[in-house]
Amino acid sequence: MELKSVAVEIPQGCNIIIGHSHFIKTVEDLYEIMVGTSSHVKFGIAFCEASGPCLIRVTGNDGALQEVATNNAQEIAAGHTFVVLLREAFPINFLNAIKQCPEVCNIHCATANPVQVIVAETEQGRGIVGVVDGFSPKGVEGLDDVRKRQDFLRQIGYKL
Repeated sequence: MELKSVAVEIPQGCNIIIGHSHFIKTVEDLYEIMVGTSSHVKFGIAFCEASGPCLIRVTGNDGALQEVATNNAQEIAAGHTFVVLLREAFPINFLNAIKQCPEVCNIHCATANPVQVIVAETEQGRGIVGVVDGFSPKGVEGLDDVRKRQDFLRQIGYKL
């Protein structure tokens, strides 16, 4: 077995959701979740089929994001992995619905931070071991940091 680190591309102003599923229907169900949750979100989805023709299934409503999601899925190349790139919305708005999707087994990350996917490769194929999401902590927040966090949440509309 060989471990590899795969850096994924996240376009400026976008977020990414990477997860694991178990059925070809996932790509269509994720599409319905995205458009059913927000009428203005721009997104691309790529899903790595793990049997039969083992194709990367692609959908979305933004061609450029579909292309980047597909490139990320090709680089990760792990069966039953899905990649959702979204713009003009935050993952928090979609995660509960995605988690409730009957095919979804696991969410590895949902972030705008730089992401490295740790992949194990065997003679059979590849699987995601985990992700490195962003950077390591540099300290513990103080009172000024608390105030900045609270102000940020209000600025983006998540608190009054």
